[in-house]
Amino acid sequence: MEINRNNIFELTSKCSIKPDKDYGQNFLLEPSIASKIVDSLELNESESVLEIGPGLGSLTHFLFDKCHLTVCDIDSRMIDFLKIFYKDSIDYILNDIRKVDISSYDKIIGNLPYNITTELVIFLLLNAKNAKTMSLMCQLEAFDRFNDLDGEKYGPASILIHLLGEVKKLLVVRPGCFYPAPKCNSVVFVFYKKEQNIFEDVVGTYKLSSSLFLNRRKTIYNNLKTYLGNPEKANELLEKLGINPMARPENIKPEIYLKMYQLIQKKI
Repeated sequence: MEINRNNIFELTSKCSIKPDKDYGQNFLLEPSIASKIVDSLELNESESVLEIGPGLGSLTHFLFDKCHLTVCDIDSRMIDFLKIFYKDSIDYILNDIRKVDISSYDKIIGNLPYNITTELVIFLLLNAKNAKTMSLMCQLEAFDRFNDLDGEKYGPASILIHLLGEVKKLLVVRPGCFYPAPKCNSVVFVFYKKEQNIFEDVVGTYKLSSSLFLNRRKTIYNNLKTYLGNPEKANELLEKLGINPMARPENIKPEIYLKMYQLIQKKI
């Protein structure tokens, strides 16, 4: 069922559904935007797709007949609502997505809850091992954290996402396109995973960078010395990588962090 401005209030009233702030629920009201988001996945019927936080089904309406669809929502009211319209044509998971095995899905889509966006994106990147494409909506500020490679928001999240794949900004969605309206603009972005065989190395690099960014105002030498527990080894490693010991963690590119991890593990 298409969700739009003309039926949203009737549906929520009839089904006694009020958006829950604790779950970060904001229902998309623009079918044209929902259609664009779904189209960005470039679906075929043989693919298994996971939709996160379907709510009333703004995206579900454009997904259900294009793939093998599973929807996951923590709110039983949303699952019950969707079952009325889609019955057994899709699969349902009533759970916190962070407690679900998502390793088998080919593609992932969702309007992410704004209160846990960063945590969720990192969870998806670390656990959706088979997902070649993800089309996700989040608040603009969170997107900047994932996409920033040379600014104040550059950090472990952007290192992880750029080592695993490429990010394409699809569109900006204004607050008035939702019910209730959030207090910020939203961004839809598409993540394309690279064909590679170093997933475990990338995960290890993310964990390494997370430790080195804990004190991002300290020099990379001081952070690495603490991490390794060995000043001489820290100096030797930085020399091999051609890194100035006085550089800060944010001055080092994702590919160099990967090489750093591999050297520590003696993989190169």
